Amino acid sequence: MADHATVTYPTEDQAERRFERIIGNSAALESVLEEVEQVAPTDSTVLIEGETGTGKELIAHAIHNASQRFGRPFIKLNCAAIPLDLLESELFGHEKGAFTGAIAQKIGRFEMADKGTLFLDEVGDIPPALQPKLLRVLQEREFERLGCGRTHKVDVRLVAASNRDLGKMVAHGQFRSDLYYRLNVFPILLPSLRERREDIPELVTHFVKMFSRRMGKQVDSIPADIMAAFQWYSWPGNIRELQNLVERAVILSRDGVLPNPLHKKQTELIIPSLNRTRTFHSSMTLEDSDRALVVETLEQLGWIVGGPRGAAAKLGLKRTTLLAKMRRLGIFRPIHPEETDGRGIVPETI
Repeated sequence: MADHATVTYPTEDQAERRFERIIGNSAALESVLEEVEQVAPTDSTVLIEGETGTGKELIAHAIHNASQRFGRPFIKLNCAAIPLDLLESELFGHEKGAFTGAIAQKIGRFEMADKGTLFLDEVGDIPPALQPKLLRVLQEREFERLGCGRTHKVDVRLVAASNRDLGKMVAHGQFRSDLYYRLNVFPILLPSLRERREDIPELVTHFVKMFSRRMGKQVDSIPADIMAAFQWYSWPGNIRELQNLVERAVILSRDGVLPNPLHKKQTELIIPSLNRTRTFHSSMTLEDSDRALVVETLEQLGWIVGGPRGAAAKLGLKRTTLLAKMRRLGIFRPIHPEETDGRGIVPETI
């Protein structure tokens, strides 16, 4: 009972900060954050799936920060980064002399995460021989260290992640079905960066500021063609690739201008006819930069919003999303007098 009295709950300020490192406000991202808010207050196991580089660890952190376990340990382990013969020791710990090289007792990640959250990244890389032991600790909340017959009780909330399709691995006999079902209590599928392109300008601005500060460099402007290239590139490596390329661009920047870190052929394929006159300046707000990109795209396409050749498709947005963005940014199609109804009012056409 005494332990229950020490459970810490997020304060209002902590709750406001739970998503502070997650950048963007696209519909795809908002849907994920709604799921986080639904599952976080529970102790249910969460399985985060998505392509590599989509921010699975950030979502795991958000789940922990919005839970009743906030203030307790958040322990992480990348299962793909640990040699298979050492993974069991990393998870459950070992006693001195348990195997060659075990010169001292070691506490495993489950024990370290007691009363808190354990994040297992790349859980699909756990070898079949070790999967029953992971299943046991999830079901029974107990385990033994290597070289020790004593059972340890543990209270851990597990968040697992994988960029592999665990369902297909089960079908191919590469992953235990009972463990998969135990992990898949509450699945969260993260969108790729291609599915949330409207977040790219904000992400680029964030990373430019971050790396400029770290390197002691000043980047005052992001040319419009560079921002458009970022927004229309396919990003197979998702946010991690974007972050790395922005870091490269900041390193290469001269005279306060961000250069294009993409290969020339990639840029030509993405935006072959982009007008290169507009510039995103540091004095401009993110909203100003977003407005400039939307207006330039609309002007290029004759202010066509919907359809396969419209600005929405070009920007990777839904038509309704772009219309809402235009209203929010105060963007309106230039009107000729003959288009009005005689009272200076223009019929809705987009």
